[in-house]
Amino acid sequence: MSIETDVKSGEVAAKSITASDAGAEELSKHTIARARRRRIMIVAGEASGDLHGGDLAREILARDPGCELFGIAGEKMRAAGVRAIVEMESIHGLGLSELAATIGRTVAAFRELRRVLRREKPDLLILIDYAEFNLILSGTAKRAGVPVLYYITPQVWAWRRGRVDKLVERADRLAVVLPFEAELYHRAGERVSFVGHPLLDRVSPPANRAEVLKRHGFSPGTRILALLPGSRRAEVKYLLRPMIEAARVLARDHGLEPVIALAPTLTPSELEEVGRTKLDGIRIVEGDTYSIVGVSEMAIVASGTATLETALLGCPEVIVYKVSALTYVLGRMLITGVDFIGMPNILAGRKIVPELIQREVTATNIVRAAESILSDTIRAETIKSLKSLREKLGLPGAASRVAWMALGMIE
Repeated sequence: MSIETDVKSGEVAAKSITASDAGAEELSKHTIARARRRRIMIVAGEASGDLHGGDLAREILARDPGCELFGIAGEKMRAAGVRAIVEMESIHGLGLSELAATIGRTVAAFRELRRVLRREKPDLLILIDYAEFNLILSGTAKRAGVPVLYYITPQVWAWRRGRVDKLVERADRLAVVLPFEAELYHRAGERVSFVGHPLLDRVSPPANRAEVLKRHGFSPGTRILALLPGSRRAEVKYLLRPMIEAARVLARDHGLEPVIALAPTLTPSELEEVGRTKLDGIRIVEGDTYSIVGVSEMAIVASGTATLETALLGCPEVIVYKVSALTYVLGRMLITGVDFIGMPNILAGRKIVPELIQREVTATNIVRAAESILSDTIRAETIKSLKSLREKLGLPGAASRVAWMALGMIE
């Protein structure tokens, strides 16, 4: 019997207790009250984890409104009903050298969560990506006797594969979102499940292109060039200037209209300040990224979750990645087993969109890469390849499946 069936059966059984006498009625009240006191700690440390953590929290609370959810939470998780012991925005960073700015707060956050795990013993700990922090926290939970569900496991297939054994040992359940990850954790047996990718529930091309253009004040024939410089200040610092310089050339030579699809973690004023470049004549759109990307001719995208989102929207893209020299050198020492940095290319097993890494990230190179996929023939082939990726990511409903899994672990 599946976990979902088990949980549903439990709910039906609880509801079917009838008050044939005072004792039965009291038992029914006690059973329901006890179920509503379930306490789950959820930990996400990055914007994408906060997004998916918010979806998961809503699914859990839809099934058990009395469940208490708390942990490290960003804006999306807090809005979904997760009480923030630590606000995610205070600790997330990019790369190894940039963590210096938040390391003190990160250590303090870990100590607080460790205290809660040891002294208050929640019914379940749900970890969402955030590799190093959550891997250490999983060990604390195991020693404290708190069961662990790891949702969206770290990309150990890309670097430090030795962590696979630690994850298998420390996590009671593993909910993986990429098809090849289930095999990677095969030692976990039935404890590992491919639940599908949560972006399938969120990302789909807009149904009406004309309506999107009109909403943002563009004429029907506008050919948009979407710019996604990242969700963190460190990404903007390294990527915004070459993106803008390339966008101006592409606007002049190919009639494209550059539009920055701004991440919710940044403000327009921060862009010029952090990116150290003027944005004169460049449109900025907030709160409608999927629509803008979905109607764009192409996009220039910072490496990360946004590359997969862009692919699922069927938009040809140039992926760019640049961090500090120290972070890059250390990263190259650790990363093995993958030939690409962009998830679309990793999933496809071949380069279907251009990638520019570190010193390759210049305005000239971005323009060349963009022009390589602007021709009608290549663009059509690229769109076809991107659309095929959706089929590899399973079925929609990942958050719902993981919610049933989580509640089933603490019945």
